[in-house]
Amino acid sequence: MKASEPATRQRWGRALVPALPFVWLTVFFLLPFLIVVKISLSDPATAQPPYRPVFAGFGLDRMRAFVEALDFENFSTLLSDDLYLQAALSSLRIAAISTALLLLIGYPMAYAMARAQHRWRTLLVALVILPFWTSFLIRVYAWIGILKPDGLLNQALLGLGLVTEPLAILNTETAVFIGVVYAYLPFMVLPLYATLERLDMTLIEAAQDLGCPPTRAFWSITLPLSMPGIVAGSLLCFIPIVGEFVIPDLLGGSETLMIGRTLWSEFFSNRDWPLASAVAVVMLLILVVPIVIYRDIESHRFEAAR
Repeated sequence: MKASEPATRQRWGRALVPALPFVWLTVFFLLPFLIVVKISLSDPATAQPPYRPVFAGFGLDRMRAFVEALDFENFSTLLSDDLYLQAALSSLRIAAISTALLLLIGYPMAYAMARAQHRWRTLLVALVILPFWTSFLIRVYAWIGILKPDGLLNQALLGLGLVTEPLAILNTETAVFIGVVYAYLPFMVLPLYATLERLDMTLIEAAQDLGCPPTRAFWSITLPLSMPGIVAGSLLCFIPIVGEFVIPDLLGGSETLMIGRTLWSEFFSNRDWPLASAVAVVMLLILVVPIVIYRDIESHRFEAAR
């Protein structure tokens, strides 16, 4: 009996290890998401909180009343109003362009870090994550001081004689791209660096010994082998950029339409929590698509590696 106790504890331990991530996701993702879905199916009301829940408990009678009162008016409003469609498309466009810019800037940085001497790599990684030591909001506000008409950038350009009058950068979509690229660059560089740093350099040396030019070796060997880092970094940037609120609100103009600003407006300005929750549900469903794509790519890559 005593000999079986360690085996029982070992089995429980093996069961708890994979169960912990599911418990974490259930508590911090699934339950909050179900609450948002519940609010999205509710009706707006002049109350505190400003909605009348359709689903108010369990039991056969309450479930029947819930089904009878169930409607998708908030979701139909999203489909009938062009504002939300334009906000979603604009968010996807800005996120896609920003992710492409981040990849173009981040890949050479990660490649240079991975090819640097070992004694410098730790310092280079620390410099990449150094901005995280400062508040995100303060860093975005700093860009206001840089990009405004009498800011540092325009003063430098005027002083060098490159422009004759200040450039109108702040409160434009260009300022949003600048802020987004600056804020999310570490999320692109670090996964790329982790992949490129583990790259087997003997493959490149073998290709060069066989007469392969460096450019062709990069496109044929380095780039394909670094694809997991490219996909991971792109998703780490694309997904949060779609729902970004702070940067478009502070650096973008009134014409910069993104789903995050629309969501904030519905929650706090219009106080229409059901409609805002419906926007949040739709936004999450949009973001699930790249996550599923990434999961399929990783599963196929893992099967191919086996």
